[in-house]
Amino acid sequence: MSHSTPLRRAPVQRRSAERLARILDACADLLDEVGYDELTTRAVAVRAGVPIGSVYRFFGNKREMVDALAQRNLDRYTERVTERLRKAGEAGEAGDGGWRAAMDAVLDEYLAMKRTAPGFSLVDFGNQIPVGARCAEPNHRVADRLTDLLSGHLRRPPDDDLRRTFLIAVETADTLVQLAFRVDAQGDERIIEEMRRMLRAYLARVLD
Repeated sequence: MSHSTPLRRAPVQRRSAERLARILDACADLLDEVGYDELTTRAVAVRAGVPIGSVYRFFGNKREMVDALAQRNLDRYTERVTERLRKAGEAGEAGDGGWRAAMDAVLDEYLAMKRTAPGFSLVDFGNQIPVGARCAEPNHRVADRLTDLLSGHLRRPPDDDLRRTFLIAVETADTLVQLAFRVDAQGDERIIEEMRRMLRAYLARVLD
């Protein structure tokens, strides 16, 4: 975890880092089980098997804890996309640095986390807490992360134009993914496919 979300105290020793990981794992599991409103720091401490003081060592309240979980989600998502592109490059599937392979990696890894990562369906990168709230900041963070991650792969400078392109794509995908998962708990495939077509058409106009 990058700890770009401020912690009360960043872990220094391995044992402390492992304790923080257990706390965030417990937070994610409980979000799936009881939702954000019923989530408590005490319940997280019990689930993680740590004293309540250990939770407050890192977080002042449950919102800070959920924000840290969202940041960890973004870090793990970035790692997954990076690994997917690395393997594709080694297999010669993306040797031309094409944006289509990158787009598939970005979408497929997000959908995989949406379907399988504990707590992700409620929190993802931090834009749904309180439930139903829509905040632009997480999508800007995702767009910035993708710009930095993919600019070299696409052989494009990470300039304002590329950031704007990814922000538009992220905002569009976010809206349609939310719709797909409202229609079907696992994501309506027809809506997801329409989203892919829309994004390909837009990115082809901008990146080709």
